[in-house]
Order: sequence, then C-alpha cells, then structure tokens
Amino acid sequence: MAKYRKKPVVIEAEQFFHTGHLPEGVECVCAGNNYSAYIKTLEGVMIVTDGDWIITGIVGEKYPCKPDIFEQTYERVD
Repeated sequence: MAKYRKKPVVIEAEQFFHTGHLPEGVECVCAGNNYSAYIKTLEGVMIVTDGDWIITGIVGEKYPCKPDIFEQTYERVD
C-alpha cells in the first residue's frame, strides 16, 4: 500500500455552536431546549454538534469536522 500526503490547500471554516450564529449551510430544528442541527453534504445529510467546524471545500462544498480532527489537520492562516 502506498502512502499519500494531503496537498496544502487553504480552506475556510467556521465553528458551530447552537446558541450562536449558524454557519452557512447548517440548519437547526429547535423545540424548547432540544435542538438538532444538520448540514447537507455531497455524501448526504450529516448531524452537526456543538464545537464542530463547518468547512468549505475547494469546490464550495460544505461539511462538518470534529474539533479534535480539525486541530490535528489544519492550522490558522493569517
């Protein structure tokens, strides 16, 4: 099996918290103190939870990424 390295690509990302601004593409269904958030991706509908990063991919697609994976994969560009 061959090994591959991810090409350096700059992405846009925004962190999701149900009590704040909804990132583009995230939909929230709220009923009292209960909520469910999701985003439609190229692979289908995915659940979004507090702290997830919403990434905009290289062709404009959106998808969620768990905070620990995001931290290991990406670093901030100024």
